[in-house]
Amino acid sequence: MPEHPAVEGWTPPSALERRRILDRSRSVAVVGASANQARASYFVLTYLLSSSADYDVYPVNPRAAGGEILGRRVYASLADLPVTPDIVDVFRRAEDLPSVADEAVEAGASVFWAQLGLWNAEAARRCAAAGLDVVMDRCLKIEHARFHGGLHLAGFDTGVISSRLSSHH
Repeated sequence: MPEHPAVEGWTPPSALERRRILDRSRSVAVVGASANQARASYFVLTYLLSSSADYDVYPVNPRAAGGEILGRRVYASLADLPVTPDIVDVFRRAEDLPSVADEAVEAGASVFWAQLGLWNAEAARRCAAAGLDVVMDRCLKIEHARFHGGLHLAGFDTGVISSRLSSHH
């Protein structure tokens, strides 16, 4: 994990706190969702739609709005969603994060989650000030698999966390 400068008013959540966030959340809006199979957001969408994740998933991408990605309707913005998302998982450039943070606050989201490699102090400040949990520079798929993965088909915990697809993040 690269070191990031401290952000006033926000402390990155511990592993236990991240697990609690994932366990209590039911809906995930994926901002910057892509139908391009080579994109990280596509892998994460695929994972989130799998039975092992058990979330209601809402792709958000203004350029693909009205279409479908992996059989799910794509929405133009967080404001257009039919639900209030628990987690807003963001796949956009770091400089876009503050505006997405504002949208997440407006939408009433509980968690602002910036994908692996993404970090923006202003976005963290805005969301934390509005009472959202903020996770940055972490992959929701990797984090979920860390806490819930490694289960053998028979349901036994093998203690092994698969690294399949991780090279695509």
